[in-house]
Amino acid sequence: MLAELSPALIAEVELAAKLLTSKQHICILTGAGISAESGIPTFRDKQTGLWENYGVEDLATPEAFTRDPKLVWSWYQWRRQLVADKKPNPAHVALAQWQYHTQSSNQSLTLITQNVDDLHEQAGSMVTHLHGNLWHNRCSQCETACQGQSRASYHSEDTINFDDTLMTCPHCGGYIRPDIVWFGEALPVQAWQTAEDAAANCEVFLSIGTSSLVYPAAGLAQLAKQNGAKIIEINPNPTPNTIVDITLAEKAGVIMPLLIQKITAL
Repeated sequence: MLAELSPALIAEVELAAKLLTSKQHICILTGAGISAESGIPTFRDKQTGLWENYGVEDLATPEAFTRDPKLVWSWYQWRRQLVADKKPNPAHVALAQWQYHTQSSNQSLTLITQNVDDLHEQAGSMVTHLHGNLWHNRCSQCETACQGQSRASYHSEDTINFDDTLMTCPHCGGYIRPDIVWFGEALPVQAWQTAEDAAANCEVFLSIGTSSLVYPAAGLAQLAKQNGAKIIEINPNPTPNTIVDITLAEKAGVIMPLLIQKITAL
């Protein structure tokens, strides 16, 4: 694998590995790019088939759900069906291995994701979701979480119910909605606090598969930088950002296994 990389990129991987092994507190932020390598379309990809004539304002806002809850619910059931058979890629697996490795080392590693899939969990990681979880639901009125909706409660994709019939809350009768942060909604308080604390106190901030320019998550990298952290970005299309110290311009599935191999060996 190393032979396929340019000498310059190999040198950057070596530099990143040495930096990461020399520091105790690491904060990692993952975005749509890491999931795209598992075949999950990014939210900004053009909608296809039945949904190509709908925009964000029709499918992913509180106003859209109030206006046409059946339409929004149907789209999310379609999205669940789309990702149900997707599996973690080598980047997810490497991050889980790293997290496991830290249990016997003096490193503290906090993994934050902007993704709503469960690929990190499938790989074995503990992760904080900033934008919610596609496999969780809650009431649109009283906010009660709906138990038993997690994908982890199913034994196989074949047993998951993708019926688009609206469900109602047993407590208040309100419509059940996906536990996703829609456009115009605030991030979950506890998740954002965890992310801010990790970014503010880390020595290295690792951004994987996400632009370092898009807020609010981009603010985490800036917060880390302001507090003296080094910034590493893994992205085949790196963002022009002066705060990044090391850029690894390649897919996460290529870089992360190499990086973790070196980190655990040092």
